[in-house]
Amino acid sequence: MSWDTLSIVTTRRRGAALEEAILQAAVEELTEVGYRELTMDGVAARAGTAKNVIYRRWPSRAALCIAAYRHMLPTGPDSTPDTGSLRGDALALLTRANDRMSSPVGRILRQLLADIQSDPERMRELRDQVARAGVSHWLTVLARAASRGEVGQQALTPRVATVAVDLLRNEYALNGATAVSTEVLTEIVDQVFVPLASRD
Repeated sequence: MSWDTLSIVTTRRRGAALEEAILQAAVEELTEVGYRELTMDGVAARAGTAKNVIYRRWPSRAALCIAAYRHMLPTGPDSTPDTGSLRGDALALLTRANDRMSSPVGRILRQLLADIQSDPERMRELRDQVARAGVSHWLTVLARAASRGEVGQQALTPRVATVAVDLLRNEYALNGATAVSTEVLTEIVDQVFVPLASRD
């Protein structure tokens, strides 16, 4: 028995413990080398398991990396800001989104979106998750604004709710930003989001 095989046997785990070890290894590999350079062999070596064990759970590198990305996300629910005004709430939510997009998690997400084009199913899965993220908080602040008379009921739609984050995402995806300034966040809220939501 080789030392490599012995290492795998002596560190063998099952069920949730094994899955946690693999996902954590994938997170570390993504952080260190990025999606393009990540290999299943590298993840297996870091996790102390065999490559076929990983493939039994995730059929492809893209599937594993999307699972690893989800593993990096906060597990507890975020609170919805309540500053007393739509503008204040929107700035708070957009600042939170910006903090995440400029973090290692955000960088990994951008890598995945750029590099898994060859796997349409996984691409659609990831895009759907990104599109859903945080929408409920924006709808909540819009509903509060409607109850205060700041906006009408016509503003309570996912299209209006996602416009600010969509514009922020474009700063990263299309303009190549690694961080977005408070000035730009304020422009998005004051020049686009609030006027759109307040439109009769």
